[in-house]
Amino acid sequence: MSDIWKPSVTVAAIIERDGRFLLIEEETSEGIRFNQPAGHLDPHETLPQAVVRETLEETAHDFTPTALIGIYMSRYVSARTAQEVTYLRFAFTGELGRRYEQPLDDGILRTVWMTYDELYACQEKHRSPLVLQCVQDYLAGKRAPLSLLYAHPNVTGAVYA
Repeated sequence: MSDIWKPSVTVAAIIERDGRFLLIEEETSEGIRFNQPAGHLDPHETLPQAVVRETLEETAHDFTPTALIGIYMSRYVSARTAQEVTYLRFAFTGELGRRYEQPLDDGILRTVWMTYDELYACQEKHRSPLVLQCVQDYLAGKRAPLSLLYAHPNVTGAVYA
């Protein structure tokens, strides 16, 4: 039996309010970095379910995805394992909802609202180049309907708008 290569599937929420973008500041193996609310797809989740869960865990806010901004592939060598890692990131935009009084996920220091100019000025502190690229695509108006995504009915809650 041969090894099967599998990329890591991640989701991210691109949330804009009054010209500012919601980011998280987090501890990483590379130091303190900025990222969108983002994380890995868990077993038995749909992509929209994953972005809702990650946003809640990292910002303590409800999030309702309304559109897919883009699908991004990136590769880099992990500082922790020295192995090449490939990520497929599905970036969503949507509506930020209620805030809950709950602790943020492990490693998340705080949430931050930044303008595009502020975000652009601190690129060396981004978790990856995709942080800025997703915001640029959002600002360029890139949107795809959630109906573009399909999950077989045996995936928990596979219902899209």
